[in-house]
Amino acid sequence: MNHAPLQPLARPQALADQVYRALRERLRSGAIGAGQPLQEVSVASQLGVSRTPVREAMARLASEGLLDARARSFTVPQLTLADVDDIYEVRFLIEPAAVRRIAPRTADAAVRAPLQAALADAAAAHRAGDAAAFAQANVRFRQAWLALVPNPRLVRMIALYADHMQQIRALTLGRARVREIVLRGLARITAALAAGDSDAAADAVLEHLRQARLAFIDALGLPSGRQPGVRGGRRHNGKAPR
Repeated sequence: MNHAPLQPLARPQALADQVYRALRERLRSGAIGAGQPLQEVSVASQLGVSRTPVREAMARLASEGLLDARARSFTVPQLTLADVDDIYEVRFLIEPAAVRRIAPRTADAAVRAPLQAALADAAAAHRAGDAAAFAQANVRFRQAWLALVPNPRLVRMIALYADHMQQIRALTLGRARVREIVLRGLARITAALAAGDSDAAADAVLEHLRQARLAFIDALGLPSGRQPGVRGGRRHNGKAPR
């Protein structure tokens, strides 16, 4: 009688990876609010694991800036205007460059189909006033174009900095005006990609990010402040901003 072979036991590191992915997904969905504490014991109990993989996962999330370490607990950081500007400074540099690379491929309707589907779902959710469905479609849109980027390191960096904004995104997408801004941006990006126009696609992503930054800052109730790339009233190149 043949028996199925034993399967390798999950190693502690693999378990920590699973906890990391579960917590990051919760952060991405906005289920854990800014300032909300995460206790190792509570999280371990909910996930049915020991505290060790939870501690490792939280430390990893903290190293990525997605959690703040506070004594024996972790919290979701409350983003300041400086945080938002720093994050968008990075996104302005990397996301247009990434989209520029995929534009020649997305002229193919079959390649572009997941983007079109996500855009259609976002439009339908906006018409229905369904902020949760809109947020999900927005995530699928980003995942669809990221799946076409050939550089995995670039993909991970873009996903990380997009996740940094999730707590604000969860708040702002409940506003119809913000959804309209996002939807126009996604439509413009899709049109440029449909044309296979790398320059237009990069410009569309940059403008989309600029509008998103302003919407998020407004949601925080803060003045628009300095533009990304400006420190202490002076740009990084040493020239005073006009």
